[in-house]
Amino acid sequence: MFRFKLMFVMLAASLLLGAASVADEPLSVVNFLVLKDFNGKPVKNASVVLHPVDKKGKQKHTGAQLKTDSEGKASYPGIPYGKVRVQVIASGYQTFGQDFEINQGTHNIEIKLKRPQEQFSIYEKKEKADEKKPEEKKN
Repeated sequence: MFRFKLMFVMLAASLLLGAASVADEPLSVVNFLVLKDFNGKPVKNASVVLHPVDKKGKQKHTGAQLKTDSEGKASYPGIPYGKVRVQVIASGYQTFGQDFEINQGTHNIEIKLKRPQEQFSIYEKKEKADEKKPEEKKN
């Protein structure tokens, strides 16, 4: 019984110390504005995915996901200072991804999504090359 109480007290103390260290971290409010690249109009219901990035550039397993409103805006209060990886995914647009350094109390990020580009295939090139091949002359 004594061991159980001791383990409980140690666990509670470590949780309190961990919470205190997190509370000491400076936090930022990050505001996102997601626009169409070709006309500057807002993109509604775009998914904005946030992942902290460690000093080695590796993405941590924690994160958050937001949705833009009808004005293309989304906001997240409480992001710790440091690098954060932002991905924006919206139907009909290229996926956006970039790392941002969060180092101030309020951070505004504007993201312009591009239309998908034409995809190329090695098979299409081969077929087109065969079509353009000049006929050989027979003597």
